[in-house]
Amino acid sequence: MLVFFFLLSASISAQDKTPQKLKVFIDCSNAFCDLQFIRTEINVVDFLLDRVAADVHVLITQQRNGSGGRQYQMIYYGQNSFLHTRDTLRFITDPNATDFELRDKMLKYLKLGLAPLVAKTNQADGISITMKRDVSTDSARDFNQTKDEWNYWVFRVGGNGHINMDQVYKNSELRGNFRFNRTTDDWKISFGFFGGLEKSSYEYETDSGPLEVVVKNTNYSFEHTLVKSINTHWSYGYQVSFLNNTFSNYKSRVYILPQVEYSFFPYKDVNNRFVTIRYGIGAQSNIYYDTTIYNKTEEMLLGHNAELNISFNQKWGVINTGISYRNYFHDWKVNNLGLATQMEVRVTGGLSFYIYLFGGLVHDQIYLPGEGASGEEVLSRQRQLESSYNFETFFGINYRFGTKLNNFINPRFNSTFDDF
Repeated sequence: MLVFFFLLSASISAQDKTPQKLKVFIDCSNAFCDLQFIRTEINVVDFLLDRVAADVHVLITQQRNGSGGRQYQMIYYGQNSFLHTRDTLRFITDPNATDFELRDKMLKYLKLGLAPLVAKTNQADGISITMKRDVSTDSARDFNQTKDEWNYWVFRVGGNGHINMDQVYKNSELRGNFRFNRTTDDWKISFGFFGGLEKSSYEYETDSGPLEVVVKNTNYSFEHTLVKSINTHWSYGYQVSFLNNTFSNYKSRVYILPQVEYSFFPYKDVNNRFVTIRYGIGAQSNIYYDTTIYNKTEEMLLGHNAELNISFNQKWGVINTGISYRNYFHDWKVNNLGLATQMEVRVTGGLSFYIYLFGGLVHDQIYLPGEGASGEEVLSRQRQLESSYNFETFFGINYRFGTKLNNFINPRFNSTFDDF
């Protein structure tokens, strides 16, 4: 009899240790997630705002693929009582997928990753599994087929414009582009054509009466890039471009830059960590509208370019940094150094630090007109002006405390105008 009561007590004790609900922290590092939709459709878990207190930390990242769609990656980091659990799922979206289709697919794979963990809780009865494909739809096709009727070429055409005016000032801008590219594991080829027209006008009173100032700037360009993969760490290729830009005094700028790139981690790890260094030596031919500050109307230049790119998406946060340097060989003082950093680091469960930094040392504005700019051209930004640097930053901290649960959905008083 004592043995029976001992076994019964042990059984009850084991049941008490079974988690009531799985605690989940969703981390959409560089991907859009409809968290309201996710919380609505999955209610057998507790969604937390504190990653440290969660049983599983789901890190969601994405990268654009060659077809124009995106590859999403979900890493499930087990914590606390699920400490030794880890899994990774990936899925690819169609280039023309709507937000509705994207959130449904994301929800599906989120459920797939959470199901084995929820099965170990008291909410296992809330899981339903279907493993039958609907053969009457296109989903029954073999997605492993390698033939493609477009041979992996993707074409994009786009245009946009805006008009801004009041009684004194008027501004309009039109832009258009045509791009096509082909991306495979071995090759990356892209072509792009771009054009733009901007017109501004404003009126002000003078001693002789009202005066209207009209400013027009046009630009159009062509870009081509070809990259060949060597192995999981090395690649080489070139970039070619043509530019016409009245604002920057370029009647024509033709540029070619052969380059080689090394990736410190295999390229396949791009969703988690990405550190590359790229170097190239190139030539540039310039023809100017106006004589430059170096008394040139045209010139041929040789130079080199180096670039370091760093990206990490981890549980502790996300960091993206790029550093670039270039100079011309005829005068090493004519150079340009730029730095861009975007970082968000979670210090503790509720404390996070974020920063965006962009800065550059500019010593290569060889294209500036020698005659300078008039007062009207300065005010209307009709001409680009000389500057030895540019800088922009914002930073801050966030600290959250209070309840850790984030299960409730309440869309009352939401407004379309909240973003304006």
